[in-house]
Amino acid sequence: MSQMRTTLIFLCTFVLASTGFARAGDWPTWRGPAGNGVSDEKETPTSWSAAENIVWKSPLPGGGNSTPIVWGDSVFVTCASKQGAIRSVICFARSTGKQQWSADTEFGGVEPTHADNPYCASSPITDGKAVYAWLGSAGVVAYDFSGKLLWKTDLGPFKHIWGNATSPVFYKDTLILKCGPGTNCFLVALNKETGKPTWKRELPDAVGKVEEFKGSWSSPVLCRIGETPELIAALPGYVAAFDPETGEELWRCRGLGALSYADPLVGKEAIVAMSGYGGPAMAMRTPKPADRGDLTESHRLWVVTNNPQRIGSGIMIGNRVYILNEPGIAECLDALTGKTIWKGRAAGSTWGSTILADGKFFTTDQSGETTVWSPGDDLKILTHNPLNEKVRATPVFSDGQVFIRTYQNLYCIGKPK
Repeated sequence: MSQMRTTLIFLCTFVLASTGFARAGDWPTWRGPAGNGVSDEKETPTSWSAAENIVWKSPLPGGGNSTPIVWGDSVFVTCASKQGAIRSVICFARSTGKQQWSADTEFGGVEPTHADNPYCASSPITDGKAVYAWLGSAGVVAYDFSGKLLWKTDLGPFKHIWGNATSPVFYKDTLILKCGPGTNCFLVALNKETGKPTWKRELPDAVGKVEEFKGSWSSPVLCRIGETPELIAALPGYVAAFDPETGEELWRCRGLGALSYADPLVGKEAIVAMSGYGGPAMAMRTPKPADRGDLTESHRLWVVTNNPQRIGSGIMIGNRVYILNEPGIAECLDALTGKTIWKGRAAGSTWGSTILADGKFFTTDQSGETTVWSPGDDLKILTHNPLNEKVRATPVFSDGQVFIRTYQNLYCIGKPK
């Protein structure tokens, strides 16, 4: 069995069992069916431009950094308009690009954010029955596929000068959110049918002041260590695992900086987490099910400082980490030592995360150009694909098509269905 296939199975098995049955070609959540940026798509498009290989493009009411999701003929995206006073979940028909409905939540309060991070930066999630979205201080919403509101839950105000962005995950019959950053930081599990909390775990070490350069915008990763389900999160100062049944902290490993943007990468031998804003990256040995408490001294493998800005999440294949850093520099790291194997320029300034599809990496930079590059012993660029529109989201792969959300439009790329 190939190293890539082994890694995919290790990461996917529990996630797929916990989210319900996802049909082939569906992209139900942030970073794909397994939540790790790895797709089993084949024959994906590798060449396009604003005038080539475009099935359709549909206008959006505002810019945003969230990523679309796809289920069957429905494409969902979150979007804010009127300076955050309207926060929407929008459904488009996959076959035509026609907007089917927009479910809007009005918000009259005050919630700070940065101009580079518009409201509704959290990506939606679906189980094929309903679509769920966290709208920051406007609450968490659930809609059926016709746009009917099923429930709305207020989780309180969220205040940080850079806003929020983390996306939800499923565990059994619950929707789990890592809420923050700023003055209100916690994990919470909501019943998918009612929106009522089943547990809540405060994160006091993650709390900071509204203007403090401290916080986590990364999404938690659901995985299985042995037979034990664990929810792994990168937080200010450390990476930790929580029991998705109860929210209880299982273990932590210190070494991160005060800011975290990229999702943790979970491998068979190592877990790698990276700070933002040039902060440290670190790795720990993947714990065994019985390993509990502060594992810093026993499990931490390395900490590397003086790193580039890292916003988008990378991919781990075996014991190698591939990431396209914010300055546009692609890098391959040894997950067990932290040493750089190679690096080189691949793109412009990049916020989007990397997706592995059909054995190739796809990463979209802020100019809207998607770079297709290969895993291996050196940097190999395959194609550059420009859309010439601002993009801070991540490409989505579904049934032979690519979906990209820009600040102006939602694009469907490939061949018509």
